[in-house]
Amino acid sequence: MTDLTVRRILIDLNTPFAVRWNGGDAFRSAFFNALSMSFPLGEQYFMDSVRAGLKTLPEDERARFATEVQGFVGQEATHRRIHSLFNAQLTQQGFDNALERRATRRLEANAHRDVRIHVAATAATEHLTAIFADWMLSHPEALEGSEERLKTLWLWHSAEESEHRSTAFDVYHAIGGNHEWRLRLFRYITITFFSDVARQTVRNLWHDKALFRWSTWRSAASFLFGARGLIRSNRAQWREYLREDFHPGQQDGARSEQWLRDNSSQFTVVGQPT
Repeated sequence: MTDLTVRRILIDLNTPFAVRWNGGDAFRSAFFNALSMSFPLGEQYFMDSVRAGLKTLPEDERARFATEVQGFVGQEATHRRIHSLFNAQLTQQGFDNALERRATRRLEANAHRDVRIHVAATAATEHLTAIFADWMLSHPEALEGSEERLKTLWLWHSAEESEHRSTAFDVYHAIGGNHEWRLRLFRYITITFFSDVARQTVRNLWHDKALFRWSTWRSAASFLFGARGLIRSNRAQWREYLREDFHPGQQDGARSEQWLRDNSSQFTVVGQPT
């Protein structure tokens, strides 16, 4: 089991930031905004799903996972709070979070399903976010030109996503989840998540009046499909999840660990004196 540290990030998100906060780049700003718009609802779902899965375990098994799940919930709750503050700034700028409304309806329609389905969906999303997190930590150009407080926000979140990448996966298998349903949910979540983010990115670009500019889509092509792009350079990592013997712990978490060591002045540990 993994001991997960809950951290309180020391950044100011009450001060407004620019509409194109990500280096003046319309696409990167719109894309990251769309991701942030998905987080508060998503993080709450992950917490609820893993806690519900934990409750189904026999008492001895539950005790084995309890500390790690507590750390997972603490980290995700902090992410939810911080991105709610970030999203409040987006609301002030006039952006409309249609993604959250659509995802809420989908969650309500599927709330009755077996808890293993929800934990599998959480594990699948955690794999996607862990891939993105490691890519972020190794591609500083993704946030080039951003304010330091916003770089810190995204890199801290990335580091913690990498750190807790195994929790939902391990709970899923502990509660009797199988390989077939793990893959079904992974494919479903991949399509649903990227569709949601793509649609919200387009909405954000429309509001920013940048949707039909050549510079916007040149940036999108480079960011997503360039030689070092998010999608093109991570296809192999996406496919790893399909292996029957896959485990998230097989992935390298060194970048996350290094960032957390190098930036310890940017946060305090919850439960410890500042």
